[in-house]
Parts: sequence; structure tokens; C-alpha cells
Amino acid sequence: MAVLSSVGIIFLICGGLILTPLFILTAHPAEAKHAMAYVLPAGCLIILGFALRRLFRPARITLSVQEGGVTVLISWILVIVVSAWPFMSTLGLPFSRALFESVSGWTTTGLSVVDVTKAGPMILLWRSIIQLAGGAGLAIIMMSAIVGPTGVGISTAEGRSDQLVPHVRQSARLVLVIYTCYAGVGVAAYWLTGMSPFDALNHSFSAVSTGGFSTRAESIGYWNSMAVEAVTLPLMLLGNLSFVTAWLLWRGSFLPVARNGEVRLLMVLIPLAAAALFILTSKTIYPQLGKAIRVALFETMSAITTTGFSTVSYTNWNALGVFMLIVLMLIGGGTCSTAGGIKQFRIYTLWKLIFWEIKRCIMPPTVILEHPIWEGNRLAFVKDDRVRQITVFIFLYILTYGLGVLLLCACGYSLDDSLFEFASAIGTVGLSVGVTSAQMPDAALWAEMLAMFLGRLEFIIVIVSLIKLVKDARLLTAGPKDFQNERGRK
Repeated sequence: MAVLSSVGIIFLICGGLILTPLFILTAHPAEAKHAMAYVLPAGCLIILGFALRRLFRPARITLSVQEGGVTVLISWILVIVVSAWPFMSTLGLPFSRALFESVSGWTTTGLSVVDVTKAGPMILLWRSIIQLAGGAGLAIIMMSAIVGPTGVGISTAEGRSDQLVPHVRQSARLVLVIYTCYAGVGVAAYWLTGMSPFDALNHSFSAVSTGGFSTRAESIGYWNSMAVEAVTLPLMLLGNLSFVTAWLLWRGSFLPVARNGEVRLLMVLIPLAAAALFILTSKTIYPQLGKAIRVALFETMSAITTTGFSTVSYTNWNALGVFMLIVLMLIGGGTCSTAGGIKQFRIYTLWKLIFWEIKRCIMPPTVILEHPIWEGNRLAFVKDDRVRQITVFIFLYILTYGLGVLLLCACGYSLDDSLFEFASAIGTVGLSVGVTSAQMPDAALWAEMLAMFLGRLEFIIVIVSLIKLVKDARLLTAGPKDFQNERGRK
């Protein structure tokens, strides 16, 4: 009951979210012909959400991690499917292509099969809105609306177990406040650089959500402006930071931020990667020194934060430059942030483990070593179970990546292009070398969709949630009494 009631809340909120593009009718009344493409799916979600709340409303909504995983899984799948409706109705896309665009938006990936030069302002705004909402996460959206305690189950299911404050609902609201302020400041800053209000709104939403959808086919490169890039860089970086780190910055607690492992990794990785890209790639392609430096820095930041904005094409890049972007996309952004990838905290922990293991081999066997690491504003000690979780996750991630690359190669794409494109998909980045298009084979399309979905949610949580969903479905089909007995044993 708690799961279905929670799903109902998400449906009600997302039903209202689908109506938000209609506000653009005040500036673009000609778009009124597409209004029903949003009203109908919104109405379906609102009616279904209201029915679930009325039929399955429990006295308290307290979800375990497994129940939270099931809630997130059901909600994400159904909301993504319904969100594809406007793409089919407005642009006439086939279901698979419309679903791809919806998955890319909600997972904040930014890979697109839509020709933005032919798309109207309402559908372009809808793409940016679902990226903004997907970055915040359905868990955050739901928890901020629930009255009463919810537990941490649903937040953990989206890979965000850390809370800003002890109360989960208050923590979710703080995240939304921070997130909204980022977006508002971004809109104003973009507008001051010379963007139109519409472009500023869309690019601010995409930047803070580390999404990457753009209103221009050339992305940020359309403006070829140092000012626009200067606004985009901090927005991408803020979107990359975990919400806990962002909250510490908000409060002016700079010391815990400086000690944070992810921040330290970024402080080393970004300058080194940007310098290497400049020396080995961009300097030889772009004769103007300023342009070469800008390209190296911007593309590094876009890849490591998994935003997916670009200022140039990669068709004339050498293999080393492309490989470096692949590595950065696989590393990904901060834990508990809007970014994707393996996540910087896991990479930082593995890096520390190398030195801890060397130290352990040198020290006498009777010595007990502790493995401290700063995570957010607290000093955590890395135990064996944490190491096991990290290594299992990275193994599953690399295995999935390898299988996806093989599938793209089987579809006729080169190994170089397949390595780059699938790294972008599974890392929810959005950078592309041209593989992703409306004409791509269905097998490659669905493989990228699955990669984006798994890349946005935690692998283990998705697997466990699917197993629980299947088990509960079998118990229900066996009979309500068996289902209640099984629940009672748990």
C-alpha cells in the first residue's frame, strides 16, 4: 500500500509538471495547437495518481530500501513512458524515438534524436523541464511534498543516501531550494551575456541538471562566446557537486569542502586533463591560442561533470583527445548530485586504496590500519563491505559498458565511435560523435536507452527492485493470503 500510495504522489506531481510548458503560450500563442499533447498525458497521470492515493493511502508512508527501490523503478518507468507523449504528438516521432528522447531527458543525458532546427519552442522547453526535474530526481520531488516522515528508502534508491539535515523531507526541500536558486541565477547570467530569455531559460535548466539539451544544433558553440562559456562552466561545476557539498558552500563551510575527496580529485583532474587536451589536441587544431585554451577547458568540464554541452565537433580530433574524453565521461560527476558516471567518490576511494594496500604490505602484520576519508562534512572510515560495494558496482558498470560497445559495433559502427557514444550514454553525458540519430538501428537505440536508465539509477538497486517486484507479483498471483503471510515473515 505504501509503495502504490507513493507512486500516486509522484504521478500527481508529474501530471502537474507536464502542464508547465503551457505557460509559454503567453509568448508563443501559435503553439496552442499543441496544447492537447500535454493536457491529455497530464490528465491521465493526475487521474491515476489520485486513484492510487485514494485506494492505497496508508496511515504512514515509511518505506524500506527495497520498497523505495520498487517505488522509484515503477515511477521512473511509467513517467518516462507518459513523457514521451508530447514528442509523438508534436513532432510525429515513432514511439521508440519519442521514448529515447524522454529517457535522455529524465536521466539528464542529453543525447537526442530530435532536429532542434525544426522543433517548436514548447517542445524544446519540455525537453529542458524534464531534464531539470530528472536532475532533482523523482525521490526528491516526492519527499518534498509528503507530509510526515518517509524514511530514507526512496532516496537511497536513487543513489542519494546522504541528507543535508536529519529530517528527510526538510533535506529534500533544501535540495529543491538550492537547485531552484542555481537555475534562477543561471537564467539571469545567460540573459546578461546576450542570450534571448528563451535560450537562457533552456540552457540554465540543462546546465544545472548536467543534462546538455540545447535549443541549437551547435550547442554552446553556436554563440562562440567567452562570456557564455564563462557562465556555463560554474553552472556545470555546481551541478556536478553533491548536494551535501553544495549545502556546505551555501552555508560558507569551506573547510569541509576543501577536505572532501571528490573536490580534491576535481582540483587535480580538471587542470591536468585540460592541460593535456590543450597540449596534445586543441593546440594543433585551433590556431588561436585563446580558442584552443577555451576548447580544452570547456570540453574537459563538460565531460567530467557529465553535462554534455559542446563548443566544437570532434570529427577532427586525434585519438588521444577522444580517449581522454571517454575516460572523463566514465569517471563522471559527484555522488548524490545530478551527474552520472562511476562517480568521483568511488574513483577517489580506489585511488586511496592503492596507497593503503601498499602501506599495509610494508607495515608489520600485527598493525591495524584505519582507512579514513572525508565524505561530505564527516570523516568516514572505509570498511571491507564498502570496498566490496564499490568494486562490484565498477565491475557491473564496466561489464555493461563493454557489452554495449560490442552491440554498437555489431550494428556497424566503428570501435572508436562505439567506445565514445556508449560511454556518453551510460555516463548520462550527452556528448556525441554522430552515432545517436533518428536513423540509428533499433538495437543500438534500445541499448543506449537501457544504458542511460542504469547510468542514472544505481545498478544494484535496480536489480534488487526488479527481483522484489517479480517476487511480489508471483505472491499476489498465488493469492492475497500467501502475500500477507510472506510480508508477515519479513
